[in-house]
Amino acid sequence: MITILDYGMGNLHSVKNALDHLGVPAEISASPDAVERAQALILPGVGAFPDAVTALRQKGWLTAIPRAVRNGTPLLGVCLGMQLLFSESEEFGRTPGLDLIPGRVVPLRAQGLKIPHIGWNSLQIQCDDPLLCGVKPGAYVYFVHSFRADTASENTLCTTDYGAPFPSLVRNPALPVWGAQFHPEKSHDTGLQMLRNFCTAATKGAAQ
Repeated sequence: MITILDYGMGNLHSVKNALDHLGVPAEISASPDAVERAQALILPGVGAFPDAVTALRQKGWLTAIPRAVRNGTPLLGVCLGMQLLFSESEEFGRTPGLDLIPGRVVPLRAQGLKIPHIGWNSLQIQCDDPLLCGVKPGAYVYFVHSFRADTASENTLCTTDYGAPFPSLVRNPALPVWGAQFHPEKSHDTGLQMLRNFCTAATKGAAQ
């Protein structure tokens, strides 16, 4: 069972609908023990980083999520949920994140292009990973964001160019944790393939 964490700031039902389409057993849960009992976690998110951290703290998940991941529970962060995986964000001042991937979240600088970055853009694959099985180089996915990750190359699975390259798919190589700056649930076949890959790896215990 994949648990989609409901902390009041995510596109929960679009993620659930995508998993239903794939035939993957999934639940949306705001239960205090949702993190502890989950086989795998998806952390969606839309909104501001500080508000999301406050909501996670109120749920008791700010420490529970990192503990679960370090104990082997796979986690996929989506959009704001991906940004929350990092050590800190500069959005509305400095706010500590979940610190599951080293790095920080900074404003997207797009050299005259419109902010937020909204729409379809392509993935430049930087290295192999189970999440990218069946995903073609240059595949298009759907973005909505004004901030980006600033992290080391060893944590970057894909980049995307919007004025300048930014990390669009990330992972901590030492932990079963991934983050997608784009919305896989809105990215048609490519996004569905990534969700399928995450769920397959998680349910087989291969996302270690």
